[in-house]
Amino acid sequence: MPAPSELYSCLHAREFPAQALLRLRPELRNQPCAVIEGEPPMQYVCALNTQARKIGIALGNTLVELDTFPTVTVLQRSLAEEATARQVMLECAGAISPRVEDCSGNNNFACGIDIAGTEKLMGAPPVLARNLLTRIKSLGIDASIAVSQNFHAANCLARGLRQPEAIYRQPEAIYIVAAGEERAALAPLPLSVLDLSGQHAETLSHWGITTLGMLAELPETELIARLGQPAKQLRQLARGELPHLFRPTEPAITFEERMQLDSPVEILESLLFVVRVMLEQLIARAHVRVIALAAVTITLVLEGGTFHSRNVQPALPSNDQNLWLKLLQLELDAHPPVAAVTALTLTAEPGRTSKVQLGLFTPQTPEAGRLDITLARIRAIVGEGNAGRAQLRDSQRSEAFRPHAHRVEKFQLQQSQLQVKSTAPSPFALRIIRPPERISVAIYASHPQTFAFREKQYIVEHAYGPWLFSGEWWHPAAWNTEQWDLIARAQQGASLCCCIVRDVAQNQWHMAALYD
Repeated sequence: MPAPSELYSCLHAREFPAQALLRLRPELRNQPCAVIEGEPPMQYVCALNTQARKIGIALGNTLVELDTFPTVTVLQRSLAEEATARQVMLECAGAISPRVEDCSGNNNFACGIDIAGTEKLMGAPPVLARNLLTRIKSLGIDASIAVSQNFHAANCLARGLRQPEAIYRQPEAIYIVAAGEERAALAPLPLSVLDLSGQHAETLSHWGITTLGMLAELPETELIARLGQPAKQLRQLARGELPHLFRPTEPAITFEERMQLDSPVEILESLLFVVRVMLEQLIARAHVRVIALAAVTITLVLEGGTFHSRNVQPALPSNDQNLWLKLLQLELDAHPPVAAVTALTLTAEPGRTSKVQLGLFTPQTPEAGRLDITLARIRAIVGEGNAGRAQLRDSQRSEAFRPHAHRVEKFQLQQSQLQVKSTAPSPFALRIIRPPERISVAIYASHPQTFAFREKQYIVEHAYGPWLFSGEWWHPAAWNTEQWDLIARAQQGASLCCCIVRDVAQNQWHMAALYD
């Protein structure tokens, strides 16, 4: 049998203003919560969770009526957090199929996913729906999913699964409609799953029509004569026969989390508790796309309307939540806000993790995350611009650093530096002596023969050089250096591998470095 040409999975999340707020407030998910909007004193309930509905709160209740429920938590609606949560949901849907259509309403989130031809990649529709629902639940959102060959049938079924008067009460909130059974599946659903106008809803209520099955049984000609041409589409929708022109949405990929605080926060520990939850959401979104976070910017909205923004960027991209939280804590400790915080935004830049395979005998290197935390602590002690790596000048002169005011730059690794070209172990490590120590050297046949270093006399066994370096003849501090690499042995038998240099102009010898 040939595969169907159309197959849609519809995702629906009801009471979305409440779920968008509770997503970043996990401590309130099991408590009665109501979301209000409007200007005082005309504020009313626009969304609520299941616990609030169980104690008798309903949509449209005023703020005065909410005062009679002492256990309810009242939250102000945040369009910014809803926009972020909607983008997160679309990102999860986009991981299943690139063809996603956003058909959300004012208080609900809904999207349709074209899953035709994805069986070999994502599995059968039940497996695909279960995996998608698991991803949505990991984000703190309660949703329902329906799969059908008809777009509108899947959308109506997804809405009906999570309504208080839901007909299909299944543990996973998933409904799969077999081909040709759309009308039978839609028949028990109430008319509230349709976007009816006030006039149509009132007329059908007077006729005693309460379900889609009853609407589908009405004769088409008489129905159009009484309700107009839109009634034809309503009847087709109730029968699962309404065609749909799919309009895919292409949301911009931005890793951003925003949260409006219920009250101003002055204590950093309390603020970090909120930041931890937001980081958890960012990392979960990055995991879905198999990427990591390369940099995180925290923007604080302070009392008075001012902003305080800080950026942290470790040497390597990472999805370690504890690492990011510690870096943000150290950054805010070093640069605290000057007023209480009323809202905050976390913006992350995506990057890719790099895995370096070391050689069998390569020494163990420090963990990248610990190095970033150590550098952050050092910067907090010595100052922002006094910890990093030196900026070398384009010169052959030894110790050619930039002036002190600009000599240190932020420590970070470029992508090209992460590629290991050879796994062969390095035979030597060079320890530079700063400042170079003055030594006395005896010359024989233009080669160093013996020298004294740190109260010991050494005899040169092998000498490699000399390498001559000179430059800046136009400058008063012109330099002319002769460098030797030596293998020497002391009278007690101890060997020494070292690098010595001679200032040709002044005929002075110095010990520059030691080889381990």
